[in-house]
Amino acid sequence: MSFTTGGLFYRESVKLAALFIELNDWNAVRNKVLSENLLQARTQNTLKRVCREIISRLKTLAPHEIELLIHGSSQEQNYLLWIAVCRRYKFIADFAVEIIRERYLSLKTDLHYEDFDAFFNRKSEWHPELDEIQPATRSKLRQVLFKMLREAELLTANNIINAAMLTPKLVETTLLHSKQDLLIFPIFESDLKGWK
Repeated sequence: MSFTTGGLFYRESVKLAALFIELNDWNAVRNKVLSENLLQARTQNTLKRVCREIISRLKTLAPHEIELLIHGSSQEQNYLLWIAVCRRYKFIADFAVEIIRERYLSLKTDLHYEDFDAFFNRKSEWHPELDEIQPATRSKLRQVLFKMLREAELLTANNIINAAMLTPKLVETTLLHSKQDLLIFPIFESDLKGWK
């Protein structure tokens, strides 16, 4: 539940992914980012926190996904970053599948903070540790999650769920990892026909 830092980090993630292709070592990427302030953070603490967050997400992507992240369209890049976030945080992946996708499938395309709150409360029945999260932190988690959804272009500014427009290249790349990753997107099963 440590995703209170920033949003998708689109520009920064693409930059670090390209650096990883060059250096082929996440520790070397981290050291270079920190020593040269490549993310142009105002403080060293912010730089460390953002760098750690981005690298932890990018590490969930396979080499072929990193390549697509660098060279793909902006939409493919946003979707790959959403996949990375969902792989990194099971809570977000569950929210994407159980709330966003289910609402989309049932043609309820609006999404509200109350949906997050109800989901959070349901999860806390099975994970009592969630009850220990302070209300301010919970509010920040909700705010950041909605921000990421907007940045990934999966949610409009007025909280309407956007259908994901997955390209064949993105689907092919993602399926090399797991078909389950496609379920985090608001799409119908029929959109996946023919993709094994």
